Amino acid sequence: MRTAGPRRRPAPVVLAGAAVTAMTLAGCATTVEVAPAPAADSPGCAQIGWPEKVAEAGRADTRPASPATAAWATGGDPAIVARCGVTVPGPTAHECIAVDDVDWVAERLDDGMRFTTYGRDPAVEVLVPDRYAPEPLVLSAFAASAKAGAPTGRRCR
Repeated sequence: MRTAGPRRRPAPVVLAGAAVTAMTLAGCATTVEVAPAPAADSPGCAQIGWPEKVAEAGRADTRPASPATAAWATGGDPAIVARCGVTVPGPTAHECIAVDDVDWVAERLDDGMRFTTYGRDPAVEVLVPDRYAPEPLVLSAFAASAKAGAPTGRRCR
């Protein structure tokens, strides 16, 4: 396990409450309610390109629609959700992993995992439900999207 800076203990978070507020099925179309991140309007997020498929799940619509948010879902399964413009993480006690030359802070949630880019601004957050375990395997799909954030010089150690 590699860490990024000093250790601290965060409060537990539930995946459904972190960024996703609801998911509705309308015929074959899935719409996922996703709260935009605080810096979603940053230039780095405006041009972000999200993958079309993640872990066999296709793109779902997000509401409100924003180029800085994206979701992927299959059938009635919970959605994988990504947001650009979340708070850039500082030093943390959470595990820090490198996938395809992108560093991610990994946090276990009650119903999945949250991954936040480390050493990039703007930061990208990916919420992965337990259904897609092992959750870190989906991060390769986000390498190009994550690299939209400019490097800050911080790396996992």
